[in-house]
Amino acid sequence: MSDTVTMKEFKRLNIRIGTVEVIERVPGSDKLYKLQVDMGDETRQIVTGLVDYYTAEELEGKVIAVVTNMKPVKIFGQWSYGMLLAAEKEDQLSLLTVDRHIPNGARIT
Repeated sequence: MSDTVTMKEFKRLNIRIGTVEVIERVPGSDKLYKLQVDMGDETRQIVTGLVDYYTAEELEGKVIAVVTNMKPVKIFGQWSYGMLLAAEKEDQLSLLTVDRHIPNGARIT
């Protein structure tokens, strides 16, 4: 199977838990939010296309999984320093969260 990954390859991903603290719409975009996510030892800005799926009120305080070792990318003039994880099927989307309290910055293994 050509699309399989090894454990070594998976471990290259640095996926951490963070809490969404601030949500703003990205100027000039109909679909993008700019999030400030508390990662424990730092706050990360993440630009994401969640406007069609979540209100700002629904996102505030949400504990999410973030890939933190992705190359930063500029989207609509805003820098994004990570990628949040979500499940998607057809027109449904759901953010990956945790089922009990764990401190921000905890690594997903």
